[in-house]
Amino acid sequence: MSISTQGGENRRPSVVSTGKPAAGGKPKAEEKAGGKPATGKSATGKAGGTGAARSAGGTRPGGKPGTAAKGGKGPRKPLKSVKVNQERNWGPIALMVAVGVLATGIVGYGAWAVSQEAKSWQDRASDITGLVNYRDANPAILDPMAGRQSHEWGTLEYEIQPPVGSSHNPNWQNCMGDVYAAPIASEHAVHSMEHGAVWVTYQDSLPADQVETLASKVHGNEYTLMSPFEGLESPISLQAWGYQLAVDDASDPRIDEFIRALRQNATVEPGATCSGGITATGTTPRDLGQQEQAMDGGAGS
Repeated sequence: MSISTQGGENRRPSVVSTGKPAAGGKPKAEEKAGGKPATGKSATGKAGGTGAARSAGGTRPGGKPGTAAKGGKGPRKPLKSVKVNQERNWGPIALMVAVGVLATGIVGYGAWAVSQEAKSWQDRASDITGLVNYRDANPAILDPMAGRQSHEWGTLEYEIQPPVGSSHNPNWQNCMGDVYAAPIASEHAVHSMEHGAVWVTYQDSLPADQVETLASKVHGNEYTLMSPFEGLESPISLQAWGYQLAVDDASDPRIDEFIRALRQNATVEPGATCSGGITATGTTPRDLGQQEQAMDGGAGS
């Protein structure tokens, strides 16, 4: 390294920069500004270099926006888009729909039930498909004595089988939900219907499970009685005073409709009891009390 001594001995020699800081010296001003020692390269150096370029808000390596120097504000880092999962949870939705449908059904059934109860029992009976109303079709068979029902002893003949009215024995068949396993006398059953009972009859050949289904509709249900009937044309036949319905199956909903509409309503003797009647089976009527009534000069109700 040569040192120039121009200007004489009294002049201080010029120091040639070697690109390194002087030993034990302090960094130059430009080195402080960049935070790194000068490297001898150009003022800008590499992209995003040190020194004045960085203090002026330059970019970071890679061309990405950098942060500003102390005291300044630079461009904000762009926000990343967030993908929202829009998949629906169908379980709760299906549950809500089911609850809504159930509630609608309950409300609808309630409204229907109220409307049915608002109808007269005659109108509810007339709505039953297949029901035969002998009160309208042939009232004479129900009132053979021109205005009053006749009580007669002994065996009687009936035009309709099973009978739905007309003369009958003074003794009624017990009809407090009684289920009889053998045929009963029609003369007693007709008297029960006069009191407002529904008489359920069925063929002897009806399957046992269907007999049980019928019995469940009668057993313990006041003003009903049930028995097999010899020579019945349909598997099941229901009778009330002046009404009849033939069905093929014990699960037919019309059975319940018939009982609901006509039990106690089809009576021609309102307030008459169904208890205290004949409980024996057999098709021959039992003329209980005949002698006493003959002595009294009349028949009972």
